Amino acid sequence: MGYPIAGHLAQHHETLVWNRTFAKAQAHAKEFGSRAVELPEVAQADILFTCLPTSLEVDEIAHKLLPYLRPGTLWVDHTSGEPELARKTARMLQEKGVSYLDACLSGGVAGAVQAKATVMAGGSPEDFARARPVMEVYAAKIVHVGPLGSGHAVKAVNNALLAVNLWALSEGMAALVKQGVEARLALEVINASSGRSNVSENLFGQRVLSRQFTNTFALGLLAKDLGICVKVLEAAGTPAPLLRQVREFFEVAKREVGNTEVDHTAVAQLIERWSGVEIR
Repeated sequence: MGYPIAGHLAQHHETLVWNRTFAKAQAHAKEFGSRAVELPEVAQADILFTCLPTSLEVDEIAHKLLPYLRPGTLWVDHTSGEPELARKTARMLQEKGVSYLDACLSGGVAGAVQAKATVMAGGSPEDFARARPVMEVYAAKIVHVGPLGSGHAVKAVNNALLAVNLWALSEGMAALVKQGVEARLALEVINASSGRSNVSENLFGQRVLSRQFTNTFALGLLAKDLGICVKVLEAAGTPAPLLRQVREFFEVAKREVGNTEVDHTAVAQLIERWSGVEIR
């Protein structure tokens, strides 16, 4: 999602881009008119945006950039990360006078490309107010959800709900197909009824019934987010037997599928294998 988001930024602001694979930054500069730079140079920016696989990578980059950062810089982290590690990174940055927002994204690559991403941000109201006008160039929904760590927490719960819907629909559709129901017709009815969800409306038909399983969100990343959700649940001390169980389901799926880079909808293929039926 970071690639198209940086493209939108480059259309409205002078934008420096860095990627661990420098050729990607160069390609972005050629496509969008941004400027590809080495890591220390990004510290020149007034607002830094990160969009990485985990909070560990964000923390590592923060340590590398620390000697170069200037007081007054705002760091907006779009990574789907861990609340506690984000707060630790933020404390370190604050010692250099750098503010931090954990501002997770939803909407997938398509939402980022269309400038319709959803942002859920945690941090101070003042930092959020400063970042919001800039985020508006690529996001259609921007919500300040609470203090530092709140954005990561909301995103983890959101993705856990995605996982619940995906797993449950896969189980239900496998049972229906095995009893002779045409999958396309069952999905048509569900999408006009109370069982509909983002999974049924926007994912299942386009990826599972089509047999394409287009890879936009890796199974391993969803499993990672479920692990973060469990940490949120543990910190809250609230009962959550369903969400904890879904995390276990996806840990099993990672082992059974054997490739964490496949799209998250590939868990439907695991249900198919267990059920002895193809959902189509």
